[in-house]
Amino acid sequence: MSAALLSSDHQGVRTLTLNRPERKNALDPALWVDLADALRAVRRDPSVRALVLTGAGGAFCSGADIATPETIHPRYKLDRLTDVALALHELAVPTIAKVTGIAVGAGWNLALGCDLVVATPEARFSQTFARRGLSVDLGGSWLLPKLVGLQQAKRLVLLAETIDAAEAHALGLVTWVRAADEVDAFVADLAGRLAAGPPFALAQSKALLNDGADVTLRQALANEARAQPGNFATTDSMEAYAAFAARRDPTFSGSWALYERAADTHEEQS
Repeated sequence: MSAALLSSDHQGVRTLTLNRPERKNALDPALWVDLADALRAVRRDPSVRALVLTGAGGAFCSGADIATPETIHPRYKLDRLTDVALALHELAVPTIAKVTGIAVGAGWNLALGCDLVVATPEARFSQTFARRGLSVDLGGSWLLPKLVGLQQAKRLVLLAETIDAAEAHALGLVTWVRAADEVDAFVADLAGRLAAGPPFALAQSKALLNDGADVTLRQALANEARAQPGNFATTDSMEAYAAFAARRDPTFSGSWALYERAADTHEEQS
């Protein structure tokens, strides 16, 4: 991983920080690849229970760095964006975008690809593609209509207006707005609460919600019925009931209950 992408872990929370403040964290070719690799690494690491994505130097991300010259066909450039968008969307762990400063173009859609968005009042957002003679990318054509409806999505994309954090919050594009001197503590607490949750159950719920918008009620109910027994096969379900009975906070691990029972049986027989 290059210096343009910083990674840190704390109590099950991984924070990835875009670190090109001189370019307002615009993603150049190398950073696109690094970010996709880092997101796939999260998927492979069971110790990571939540992800925070943010930017350095008072900005979130100004989008793709179109000032970086390349000779490859543009389609291959877009493949790098596709890798990032899919890797982020398909993560099983909850994801949080912490947005300070600007989030424009692909940078805004990167934030929208996260499950939750926390912004400071100073944050500014724009689907700036039309200003650059480009069409929307990084999943914006899929994300925006689901979040704000088709008419508002067209307004944001076709006019390429810049909106502030308050309007983004009113539209449902920002989950919380917190003051600059409060946002770090707020996100740390939020990520910690998610990391302490039942990992398998949260992953199941996230997948069900992502899929739910594209299926019928009958299909959604069938998906839920298939998913729920998997939760009963973890120790988290039993831990939740035990904690409730004991009036204490549960400690979730995501462990497979059948493995735990088999291990106990082996110890009893040995």
